Amino acid sequence: MPRQARLDAPGALHHIMVRGIDKTDIFRDDQDRTLFLNRLGLTVNVGDNAVYAWALMRNHVHLLFRSGKSGISGTMRKLLTWYAQYFNRRHKRTGHLFENRYKSILCDEDNCLLALVRYIHLNPLRVKVVKTIEELDRYSWTGHQTIIGRAKHPWMDVDTVLAQFAGTRKKAINEYRRFVREGAGQGTVKELTGGGLVRSQGGWSQVLSNQRRGKIEEFDQRILGGGDFVHQVLKEAEERQLRQIKHQRTGKTLQKIIEEECRKGGISRTELQGGGRRRAVSGIRSTIALRARDELGSSAAAVAREVGVSTSAITKAMAAAEKEETQGR
Repeated sequence: MPRQARLDAPGALHHIMVRGIDKTDIFRDDQDRTLFLNRLGLTVNVGDNAVYAWALMRNHVHLLFRSGKSGISGTMRKLLTWYAQYFNRRHKRTGHLFENRYKSILCDEDNCLLALVRYIHLNPLRVKVVKTIEELDRYSWTGHQTIIGRAKHPWMDVDTVLAQFAGTRKKAINEYRRFVREGAGQGTVKELTGGGLVRSQGGWSQVLSNQRRGKIEEFDQRILGGGDFVHQVLKEAEERQLRQIKHQRTGKTLQKIIEEECRKGGISRTELQGGGRRRAVSGIRSTIALRARDELGSSAAAVAREVGVSTSAITKAMAAAEKEETQGR
C-alpha cells in the first residue's frame, strides 16, 4: 500500500522522528550533537517555528515543534541535508545517513503538548542512558535541561511549556519536574508515537467502547488527536489541495506567476534572475514564492531555480514577508 503524503499544515504541532539508515549511529560524539543543535536553532528561527521539546539519541532524534507558515518540509530538508553532508565529511563516509522519510505526526496541541514534551524528554531514561531524574536534569542532549533553566538554547520556546504549569517561573519549573517524574515509569507509550484511531482514543478498549455506543470518529495514521481534530485537519488540507488544483486547471503555472509579478513591479525577467538585491526585486521574489506555494504547492527549491537565487534565500524571503504581513495587521 503506497505511503500517504505528509500533512504539512502550517502553524501545526508536529512530532518528528528522524532515524539513521539501517539503525546507523547519527551522532558519534558531543561535537556532532552540538553542531546539530546549532544548525537546528538557525534553521527553525528562519522559518518562524517554535521548538517545545527535543532529544538526541545515538541513532535517532525526536523533535516537537509548531511549524511556521511555510510548514515543516523546507525546514527539515535544510537541517538534514546540511547535517548529513557535515557528518559524512567529518567521519569520511559516503552514502545516505538518514532513512529516506523522516516520520512526522501532526498533533492536537491543546491535548497532546505536555504529554509529548514529557515523553520526548524521558527518552534517555527509558533506554537507560541516564538512570534517574536527577541525572536527566544534568543531561545535555534533551530540551529538559533547558526547561528547568540549567542550559540555554534561545531558539527553544520554554515559556509556552512552563506557562501550562504555573504563573511564576520557579513554581512552574517545580511543577514541570514533578510532572516529568510522574511519567518516569511509563515506559514506551505507543499512543504518543503515532496517529491513528487506537492511539488517538487511548487504546482498543476505548475504541470498542465508543463503537458500542455508536460513536464513530474519523482517524488518520498521520494525525494524533480526537475525531473532531482529525476532521478539521483533513478538511483544511483538502481545501488547500482543491485551491491548488483549481489554479492548475485554469492554466496557472509558476512561469505565469513570475510574468505577472514582474509586470506589476516594472522589472524585467533578466533583472529578476540576475540575483540582484535591490529592495523592489527582493520583494517581487518574495511575492512570487508565496503565491507559488499557496496557489500551486510549489517548493522553495522550485521557485529558487526560476528566480536566480538559492533555496535558502527564498525561504528567508518568504519568512520575512510573512512576518511583515503579520506585523501589519
